[in-house]
Amino acid sequence: MASVTVRSSSHDYEVLIGKGLRRNLGEVISSGYTSILVITDSTVQDYYLQDVQESLAEAAPVFSAVVPAGESSKSMGRYEDLLDRCVELKLDRNSLIIALGGGMIGDLAGFVASTYLRGIDYIQMPTTILAHDSSVGGKVAINHPKGKNLIGSFYHPVKVIYDMETIETLPESEIRSGYGEVIKHAFLSDAEWAHRLLKGKLSELSVDQLENDLMRGIQVKASIVEKDEREAGIRKYLNLGHTLAHAIEAELGYGEITHGEAVAVGLLLMMKLSNDLKGAELPLQDYKEWLIRNHYPISVLNRIHPEQMVEKMKLDKKTLRQKINFVLLHELSDPYVVEIEENQLVEHMSLLMNEVSGE
Repeated sequence: MASVTVRSSSHDYEVLIGKGLRRNLGEVISSGYTSILVITDSTVQDYYLQDVQESLAEAAPVFSAVVPAGESSKSMGRYEDLLDRCVELKLDRNSLIIALGGGMIGDLAGFVASTYLRGIDYIQMPTTILAHDSSVGGKVAINHPKGKNLIGSFYHPVKVIYDMETIETLPESEIRSGYGEVIKHAFLSDAEWAHRLLKGKLSELSVDQLENDLMRGIQVKASIVEKDEREAGIRKYLNLGHTLAHAIEAELGYGEITHGEAVAVGLLLMMKLSNDLKGAELPLQDYKEWLIRNHYPISVLNRIHPEQMVEKMKLDKKTLRQKINFVLLHELSDPYVVEIEENQLVEHMSLLMNEVSGE
């Protein structure tokens, strides 16, 4: 079992990574909770809920709440349903919420924990590669119909428990989704790591390589969060690729493509803007080939309209005074934030769409 310690202003917490951890939760979760509510989704429920409940049976009364799988559950309605469940079960300030699932569940359950009784403990138990990013750093949120994660807070878990065995049941789309964030972390931190990833094929990943990539991604996230917990400065760099990604998700409907796939497409625009507007020499062609080789849905660029994307981007959390801020790269591992004019965004999105369609 490997571990990383994340330091926050409220408390330090461990990220534990290993195989079979869900069956030994009594050994890694502090005792003394009056009750435990496991929040999961309709897909994860069938695989892992029973294991988690049985491993905690002697610790405290264990309850569950299940929401439909998919990004559409990160809604005000599901949030209200879960609060109703907390009240129904009479959870108190010594109760614990466990977020068992992918990034959607982590965000939703974490937001419930952050607001119920003004905040109770919660633990992240990610079951996807993508959630190696979202489970660390204390951002929890639900979506608004006009934009992703517009309703949320900063609220850190007391622990993150990453059972690597849960990765074995992931479909190909979820592996792609997870590596959208993994490659983002590589672009932010280490050119050599990024070039290694760009040569690879996700279907040929070894377990050791996967665990190593996840650990490195968590370390990158943790190191940035510790320096800028509330996104006043360098934490904004973690939004690399996300400005277009969030706009695509809002435009197509949450769940049409996965979040990580949208991020991967967003990174494509980031590279083009960095190269064409700011004179960088990022490996744009190598990245396009990596996306195609690993079956990322870059064809979604042919389904969007640049002008509408710009309007969506104005609702992004990084937008200030209606000016759209993008995270770009001087070179791999050297990010910065800059305002991009609307006409430039429209022009370069149109160019990118033409390149993707082969025109």
